[in-house]
Amino acid sequence: MAKTFHLTIAKVGENLFDGEAVSTTLPGLSGEFTVLAGHEPYVSELKAGTARVKTADGQTRSISVPAGGVAEVSGNQATIIL
Repeated sequence: MAKTFHLTIAKVGENLFDGEAVSTTLPGLSGEFTVLAGHEPYVSELKAGTARVKTADGQTRSISVPAGGVAEVSGNQATIIL
């Protein structure tokens, strides 16, 4: 079984994803990056693009990311604010 982490992707007034994920790939200002379980603490501003989430049950979801979002990773969880 793949290791997972808790992922929350939200924007004002709307929760787009909240659950266990195997990975998420995000469009960072310095380039695309992937978060996995146990990732080192990290903060990045996001540029416009697509967040790809591989869920614990094996599904893949794509979520549109506008410019100016922020990703924060720590303590085996990631929070993405759009």
